[in-house]
Amino acid sequence: MLDRLEHALRARPERPAVLSATRTGATRVRATRGELAELAQAYAAALHARGLRPGDTVGVAVRPGPRALAVLLALWRLGLRGAVLDPGAGAEVLRARLALARPALVLADAAAQAVAGWARTPARRARLELPELAGLGPVATVGPRLPGCAPALGTGAPRTGVPVYGGTDAADAVIVFTSGTTSRPRAVVHSRAGLAAGMDTVASLFTAGPASGGHDAEPVLGGTFFVLVPSLTRGAPVALPARSPGVLARQLRRLRPRDTYLTPPQLRDALGAGARFGGRVWTGSAPASAALLDRVRAAGADQAWGVYALTELFPAAAVESREKAAFTGPGDLVGAPLPGVRAAVDGDGQLLLAGPAARDRYLGEEPDPWVRTGDRARLDGAGRIVLEGRCKDMVLRRAENIYPGLYEPGLHVPGVELGVLVGVPAGDGDERLVAVVQPQRGVPEPALRAALSDPLRRMGTARPDALLFARIPLSGRSRKPDRAAASALAAGLLAAGRGGPA
Repeated sequence: MLDRLEHALRARPERPAVLSATRTGATRVRATRGELAELAQAYAAALHARGLRPGDTVGVAVRPGPRALAVLLALWRLGLRGAVLDPGAGAEVLRARLALARPALVLADAAAQAVAGWARTPARRARLELPELAGLGPVATVGPRLPGCAPALGTGAPRTGVPVYGGTDAADAVIVFTSGTTSRPRAVVHSRAGLAAGMDTVASLFTAGPASGGHDAEPVLGGTFFVLVPSLTRGAPVALPARSPGVLARQLRRLRPRDTYLTPPQLRDALGAGARFGGRVWTGSAPASAALLDRVRAAGADQAWGVYALTELFPAAAVESREKAAFTGPGDLVGAPLPGVRAAVDGDGQLLLAGPAARDRYLGEEPDPWVRTGDRARLDGAGRIVLEGRCKDMVLRRAENIYPGLYEPGLHVPGVELGVLVGVPAGDGDERLVAVVQPQRGVPEPALRAALSDPLRRMGTARPDALLFARIPLSGRSRKPDRAAASALAAGLLAAGRGGPA
């Protein structure tokens, strides 16, 4: 698909490609299709002129947008391997991870270099931190430079003689750093074939069903490469979601996208700002409850889909809100495996996945066709995946193993923004099970406590010891619930006499 994208961009160069929004929500064209193609070609020429050749690794610290996409296209054309630098991982962790990848060059925009340099202190307060980029190898600036930035990558290198990669599809395409510590970092390596397969699967989702209707030029809202590439390939412009919930709500109203892809935290924030939706809405990267998807449909969406995806395999399964709401069993239904995805459960109850879009390997390790997800799960009679919680999130209470994912869906009654079950040390190796619930804005706690009484009772021996109302900490790129932080928060609130019996 990345091969097809370059040709598709040049076929209609005058049309908008990447959009953004003003504060009023009005649409602004960030780049046309022709401008995006020209920028990608210029970056490819500049990288080739620097002596980079197929198989070399390039670190990428560029914010989502036209330049980041053009960098991806340039790396793909030359057969280079991109290593994505995430400022949310922390400098020490990233430094250890990149010691494995050993980039020949780091491409960074001015914002990334500020996070790694003069703006390090305020960036830390926003939980963003990059190591000194110069210590990772040569650095080149992509886009406008600020004082103290590395020399520009430049866009004036000769374009004649720049090759197009013609090697094997089994070659590495991208490295995405994931779990691990400074002592044992882990990095997911996707091959060119695997990356292409994942994008093909996303394209099939977007083009399936009555909402497609053949209107390929209708805009799509979303900021990930897995949204940008398939949408642009079929001719649809892509709008980057506004960061402010209020602006995002205005952007949705004025843009009226056919397909919208937002993370669950973005959806919750947008709904809190009064956003209205239309067409199909997709969400993933963090758990999406049936209640959240129902709220999206109540706000105007024709369909609301939860996508189960991992860094190692994107996407793996999908479920529409009506199907998810109709599920009454224990656990979290995430849907049937998508075409080409195989699912199994090992002897410990852990979900295993395989398929063309699965990662090739972890950097420094041997290839393995099966992805060990770390999720406990079962396959129901229809072959659908039902999650039962993270293996490592198990709570041990009175010699009973309790998996929060089996019961957390019951916390999401109307009026609940987010709910988790966490363990709090109770001494002697035992734990208390605590329900931490974040109310929607304006919903009184007594009303929620009453609404939760029946779902809590139905949890049986897994009924929580205490119920707390608090804002749940989030972490990571996808702003998933931070269970360790939520446990620490619960312990502090209980010690202060907050909360009550569940």
